Amino acid sequence: MEIIYEDNHLIAVNKSAHEIVQGDKTGDRPLSESLKAFLKDKYAKPGNVFIGVIHRLDRPVTGTVVFAKTSKALQRMNEKFRLGEVRKIYWAIVKNPPPKREGELIHWLVRNEQQNKSYASDVEQPNAQQAILHYRTAAASEYYHLLEIELKTGRHHQIRCQLAKIGCPVRGDLKYGADHSNPQGGISLHARSLSFVHPVTRQPLCLTAPVPEERLWKALADTLPTENTPFSPDGILLPDKP
Repeated sequence: MEIIYEDNHLIAVNKSAHEIVQGDKTGDRPLSESLKAFLKDKYAKPGNVFIGVIHRLDRPVTGTVVFAKTSKALQRMNEKFRLGEVRKIYWAIVKNPPPKREGELIHWLVRNEQQNKSYASDVEQPNAQQAILHYRTAAASEYYHLLEIELKTGRHHQIRCQLAKIGCPVRGDLKYGADHSNPQGGISLHARSLSFVHPVTRQPLCLTAPVPEERLWKALADTLPTENTPFSPDGILLPDKP
């Protein structure tokens, strides 16, 4: 377990592609329970440990997940997510370049519960939810493109579904049209950072998760400008091969 932030109210981890955030029908141990055990051992707590699930990531997705250590923090963070006061940045590796280097995607998503899959439409459909994201091409190699995505809404499989809709399925995401799976499993979608005002201290926070230890991720991410430096409008071209 990789802890990327902890204080008295919140704890954030860098989730791997094989972990689930909260218990489900698989019966696999979720991150929420692993965190309880971790904190109980770390602080030698005699009683129960409180961990509140604030948000979730799909199982094959890696990156930043924040949990509440107190009921007060849980309630306030839930409200921040509900009001859209949390900035969510994702990185995705795709094989096909998007039609524009930067743009906004607006679709209407319908969720199929039996297939555990969402379908995107350009026009409003019955029982559909509007999905909005902004993307830009941050880096590229000979074969792959790294997209930085700011999620404006939080729909089921939103990024995976919307990128597939424009012909850019996430690398390794067979469910949404990728041509092959990833050697290490999971998909190449990473919850890079969450930015918000701390629910108790009122200080600004940006919780950032390092990318997975994989050559392609490193090759693309290591060439990006340092934090707070704007990306070149022309992007970055690398000579590496996948």
